[in-house]
Amino acid sequence: MTPRLRRSVLAVPGSSPKMMHKALSLPADAVFLDLEDAVAPAAKDQARAAVADALGSDSWGPQLRLVRVNDWTTDATFRDVLEVTGRAGRHLDAIVLPKVRTAGEVQALDLLVTQIEREQGLPVGRIGIEPQIEDSVGLLHIDAIATASPRVQTLVFGPGDFMADVGMRTLTVGEQPDGYDRGDAYHHVLMTILLSARAHGLQAIDGPYVQVRDLDGFVAAARHSAALGYDGKWVLHPTQIDAANEAFSPRQADVDRAHAIVETYRGHLSADGGARGAVVVDGEMVDEAGHRMARVILEAGRASGVLPSGRTGSPGTMES
Repeated sequence: MTPRLRRSVLAVPGSSPKMMHKALSLPADAVFLDLEDAVAPAAKDQARAAVADALGSDSWGPQLRLVRVNDWTTDATFRDVLEVTGRAGRHLDAIVLPKVRTAGEVQALDLLVTQIEREQGLPVGRIGIEPQIEDSVGLLHIDAIATASPRVQTLVFGPGDFMADVGMRTLTVGEQPDGYDRGDAYHHVLMTILLSARAHGLQAIDGPYVQVRDLDGFVAAARHSAALGYDGKWVLHPTQIDAANEAFSPRQADVDRAHAIVETYRGHLSADGGARGAVVVDGEMVDEAGHRMARVILEAGRASGVLPSGRTGSPGTMES
């Protein structure tokens, strides 16, 4: 399947019909209706029905429709999947599975969804799975998790639970621990998730920035993971959506330069152009590695609607 844009992934409590209805018209690339942390235990039954109703609403725009179920250590996972997928599976793009620690948890969800798809007459395998890595065990098993099912589309970092699991000394999700002044405390985790995602043809999504009134802080966090190569980030408030979409889209200047590199390199590769494998573009030596980097920027720009100057287009899918 050709992956869809996930620059901004908006989290919405499944227990709030009002918030879910509002989210459907917002410019996030994806919206996940949450049945896990954002829903109190006493409200989960009601939230399942509300989420199924919201998935089938006619008010959706082009956003991806996701649902985060409860993790397999709870008593709620089976009922979450059965009720939501059973009632609204044809409207569901993917299931976010939190606190994944082993490949078996992804495989169990795959088997359950497959049975529901067959029972409902839905195409088997269309509904994706997005494992959320939230502790040290999940990080150590990440390659097995990434390859546990062909339904896996993304790997998602869950910073809050991860920080608690390893004992980081801060109470603010994503904040650098006090006393850690020699780099980024999350770099190893972010790169491990990213490398596994890329090795297996998946997208990598960064977790939320919880200080929703601090837009500058969100922008800095989003640019950080975008610079590493992440495809998008969870957003908790509508004010973060545009910032995420911008952070995870290539800059116009980069797209224009990438276009110049590709066109120049292509011309010099030909026999008429001298059949050269390396050229100089604006004072910089470019060989096949640089050509490939430029093509990646152009493709990301095309998917985000950022085309070389003078061309027009709109956001769409990303080619595999």
